Amino acid sequence: MSKVTGKVFDVGLFKRLLTYTNPYKITLYFVALAAILLSVFAVARPVLLKFTVDNYIVTKDKEGLLLFILFMLGVLVLEVIFQFLFVFYANWLGQSIVKDIRTRLFHKMLQFKMAYYDKSSVGRLVTRAVSDIETIASIFSQGLFVIIADLLKMLVVMGVMLWMSWKLSLIVFTILPLIVYATRVFQKAMKAAFEEVRAQISNLNSFVQERVTGMKIVQLFSREETEYQNFKEINEKHKQGWLKTIWYNSIFFPIPDLANSIAVGLIVWYGGLMSATTASVQLGNILAFIMMIGMLFRPLRQIADKFNTLQMGMVAAGRVFSILDTESKIEDKGEITNLDIQGNISFENVRFSYVEDEEVLHGISFDVKQGQTVAIVGATGAGKSTIINLLNRFYEIDSGIIRIDGIDIKNVRLAALREKIAVVLQDVFLFADTILNNITLQDTSITREKVEEAARQIGVHDFIMSLPNTYDYNVKERGGMLSSGQRQLISFLRAYVTNPRILILDEATSSVDSYSEQLIQNATDTITKGRTSIVIAHRLATIKKADTIIVMDAGNIVEQGSHEELLQIENGYYKNLYEVQFIQQETT
Repeated sequence: MSKVTGKVFDVGLFKRLLTYTNPYKITLYFVALAAILLSVFAVARPVLLKFTVDNYIVTKDKEGLLLFILFMLGVLVLEVIFQFLFVFYANWLGQSIVKDIRTRLFHKMLQFKMAYYDKSSVGRLVTRAVSDIETIASIFSQGLFVIIADLLKMLVVMGVMLWMSWKLSLIVFTILPLIVYATRVFQKAMKAAFEEVRAQISNLNSFVQERVTGMKIVQLFSREETEYQNFKEINEKHKQGWLKTIWYNSIFFPIPDLANSIAVGLIVWYGGLMSATTASVQLGNILAFIMMIGMLFRPLRQIADKFNTLQMGMVAAGRVFSILDTESKIEDKGEITNLDIQGNISFENVRFSYVEDEEVLHGISFDVKQGQTVAIVGATGAGKSTIINLLNRFYEIDSGIIRIDGIDIKNVRLAALREKIAVVLQDVFLFADTILNNITLQDTSITREKVEEAARQIGVHDFIMSLPNTYDYNVKERGGMLSSGQRQLISFLRAYVTNPRILILDEATSSVDSYSEQLIQNATDTITKGRTSIVIAHRLATIKKADTIIVMDAGNIVEQGSHEELLQIENGYYKNLYEVQFIQQETT
């Protein structure tokens, strides 16, 4: 999270943000030109009013008055046109910039290693990618250029005031420092307030996202009231954060109105007195000053308001850039881009820790030969799933070497490595899309016919055809319209259609029915045939069929061999595991 620096405006951050305007410089320059012209048109109105009063109304020149009114109308039309162009292209520029930033951010998130997501809140990342980036757009559509236009207008107004009457100008300028000081104090207070608001929005998004995702757990354990109270507490903090900004606004905003009224009163009093006694002040000047006082003081109020918008955008930009600056990427410097592998795998004294100084693999070594099926068994937390993660290079090992066909996998490009390895996880993730798209993952080289043929081969075609819309059936978010067994069958098919050389399989079936389990067993037999396969085995049938069984405990390989060989080890870890757990499957 960005820290409050105490600065009213972070120039370095703003310069970085401006680099995203480079592809749109023509639009940027046009918006800046429109801002300049708008300031000129705005000040032209009181100037023209002065000339109209002094030269045509006071002298009762009807023909000249009509022509000048038409001229004033033309100026007004031009101001309206440029106001439209200014608003449209300022917003267009803002949306174009945030589109580019959002694209870059998502590309960056796609490359983060799994360790980053292990530690990061999904809700916060969604907030950064959606609402924070949309807030950045307001910098250009409602903040920066509006502030520039208002500042230009104020400078031109002050110049015109001095040109018309330096005496009346001094009356107005003596009040101006009060508003400038109040504006500066207001901006500093709002900077800290908006930091708190963004933090509370992020917390709220994260809380809601997690509870909606885990609603089944909430209801299963009757935690509705507890989570409701937790939400009320977070929502109250969110409200208090916004109330602080409202409090500052309610204090500041009456000040410019009060100053405007005082200035108008002084101008009318002094200007009217001078006009009546010495004729040194013309009536047109008084009317023009009354109009220009609003043009001078009102922008200060608007600038403060728009500066709030600018600050919120800058806070959001700081948060987004903090993610863009995060270095959490698997090093992808391998020179091998086209890996034609046979399927020999070797782990050589591999050590690994998710958290520094908390090692979960303690120098493990094993070999898997081409076409072999290796089953890995062991208690929860033994390190079985870690092996899957390391072979795909989701995480970097601390030491040791992992080889495929004698090649260190660090020398292979990630894309080239992962396209040869298919993984079926126990926790199957499906997107809110059709079954076909969940299988192909939008890979145009995998045709519908190829998918259907693969489905027949592993025995899931009939199951898919029994669904409404068959392969075009939308499984909804996370595959919620399918049972856990059906989701796992889809994941088997997703792995099979890629024709991988190496298959990694977590074949848990603790929550599936017997019919789905039989289909999964048949699918397992089909997709592992002729492929190098590493299976985190939960079924005795799979374990018995494996060429080699690796038994793990607390990050170490404690035994290794075939089913029969391991059962011969007196008081062995596998033998005990078989007698306690697996033999129950054999008898049921």
